[in-house]
Amino acid sequence: MAENTRTSPRDFVSEVVEQVKKVTWPDRAQLQSSTGIIVGFMLAMGAIIFGIDTVVRTVLDAVSSLFAS
Repeated sequence: MAENTRTSPRDFVSEVVEQVKKVTWPDRAQLQSSTGIIVGFMLAMGAIIFGIDTVVRTVLDAVSSLFAS
């Protein structure tokens, strides 16, 4: 479990800098590939949500027209 002791802001920043130095950062090619995958996924999800929204709206309009006078 984590210790309940407090660290000073200086110690905290020092530890953060130490941990950031350990990070393996992606190169430009990896970053572009990942960005392309994410953009493609978001476009696909947007299209799916748009389709579901259109179907639900059509069904609700049909149901509400049954009760309209």
